[in-house]
Amino acid sequence: MSSAGERSVQGSSKSRLRAYPELPVWVVEDHQDVLPFIYRAIGSKHLPASNISFVHLDSHPDLLIPVNMPADTVFDKEALFSELSIENWIMPVVYAGHFSQVIWLHPSWAQQIKEGEHYFLVGKDTSTTTIRVTSTDHYFLSDGLYVSADQLENQKPLHLNVILVNPTEASISQEDNGEVSSAKRLRLKVDNAADTASSSKELEVAVCHFTDPRAEVLEKTALAQDETEAFQEPSASCSFGNHTCQTTEIVKDILQVLQKGDAYVLDIDLDFFSVKNPFKEIYTQEEYKILQELYNFKKPSRNPSEEGLQDCVENRVHQLEDLEAAFADLCDDDGEETLQRWASNPGMKPLLQLVHSLKKRMETPDYEMVHQAGLTCDYSELPHHISTEREIEGLVLSIKHLLKNLPKPTLVTVARSSLDDYCPMEQVDLIQDKMLNVLRSVYGTLDVHLEYSANVSSV
Repeated sequence: MSSAGERSVQGSSKSRLRAYPELPVWVVEDHQDVLPFIYRAIGSKHLPASNISFVHLDSHPDLLIPVNMPADTVFDKEALFSELSIENWIMPVVYAGHFSQVIWLHPSWAQQIKEGEHYFLVGKDTSTTTIRVTSTDHYFLSDGLYVSADQLENQKPLHLNVILVNPTEASISQEDNGEVSSAKRLRLKVDNAADTASSSKELEVAVCHFTDPRAEVLEKTALAQDETEAFQEPSASCSFGNHTCQTTEIVKDILQVLQKGDAYVLDIDLDFFSVKNPFKEIYTQEEYKILQELYNFKKPSRNPSEEGLQDCVENRVHQLEDLEAAFADLCDDDGEETLQRWASNPGMKPLLQLVHSLKKRMETPDYEMVHQAGLTCDYSELPHHISTEREIEGLVLSIKHLLKNLPKPTLVTVARSSLDDYCPMEQVDLIQDKMLNVLRSVYGTLDVHLEYSANVSSV
């Protein structure tokens, strides 16, 4: 199909979509609870059934996969919703065919996935019938989610963009005081449009060369991995304090992704602005250190072979299965005999010290919770950065500048993430108010649904 034909097909798909009279904003507590509202928008034809772009602001990627969930669960939405949790709700939607592009916008303290572009496949593992990926990023390897492409069926290509957002200094934010001229704002948009048009032409040329999108993904995967380091440092002409420069660069990157999709969802976790690692308040520093030792992920060599990758994943899966079984056993009987038996296994000797410490402090340790905490202690810690009000304001300003230069999304989803202590309880309402004010200033009247509270009606 010609590039002109491609555009007409996409255009007709977009033209069939319904428009909301006012931008809907769904505010929930646990992040996976936004998904029913996205599915509702697909069902009502406000969103297309496929080729949706997903712009995700969060201190966590949320891109893991329910390890043992059968892949076909995604085709029964009620069963799917019951299987998901806060860290693994996005990738099943990719496998279901709805999301094709995901943009993770993250603050500086969240470094779980390498910055830059990632192209890989998401599909059904023929040996386990579970959802797996071809990405070799440590984020996926450490959870045992990698398989080779020839092991996947019903493959879905995913373009993942990981982009750092730095705070804007309020003192240099003249735009909010009306001191930036309309001509300057127009020039920024014109420059962005020109860059986007150029990128669009390059994109169309690429489309002509690839008849199978899966082939494009596999070819781009290697290229993206080689280029990843280039994304780690800011441009020499940009300083982190220069919000205009930062916005221009990020807008350009996002627009290049959004033009591939037929619609996009803006998703905001309020812990993007300030985040806690709740397990650090549950366990002592020494206990947390032992968890890191027990759950340590042994990374593969720098340029691993396929065999090396498979060995890495196999060893990791066995390690996590053994730890899960040990803590499940301790739930039933944490006596010394059971503990000694498990601690005699290779790599599990620190279990003795951990359990003894927990039993000194707690009458009945929650070993299931201990295992969940351990799963976050693999190759990197959960982000923990309780922001000052100035830092929060700086990030809010950055997002405001960013959204002003992007197209309007079809809908906005917001997660508070406060009851599980990821977003500090004492800050969440302040952050929510600031973010809703930004959305109103950029998009006008909103249709806000405060779903997290049954006692609060829509406003």
